[in-house]
Amino acid sequence: MTRHHNINGNIVPFTAAEEAARDTEEALIAKQQKAIVPIAAHVGKRKLAYPTMGDQLDMLWHSIDQDATLKSKYFTFYEAIKAVKVKFPKNG
Repeated sequence: MTRHHNINGNIVPFTAAEEAARDTEEALIAKQQKAIVPIAAHVGKRKLAYPTMGDQLDMLWHSIDQDATLKSKYFTFYEAIKAVKVKFPKNG
């Protein structure tokens, strides 16, 4: 099917160069659309349902804080967070 321009109500056919350029553009768009992977429905729902990243890290820290083995295993992480909590207490 020949493509055309509508210039002030006049139908003007594409030149061969315009046809080739449009074919190339459409092929690129089709390729890009195939590359888009649809996101599963659960992904968006989970994203909205999860606690914030800060809350998740706080829960992790409190879990480690309650277990001596985890304190030892994750010492660097635990101590870094503990230092901030000590420096800036909730009541401070």
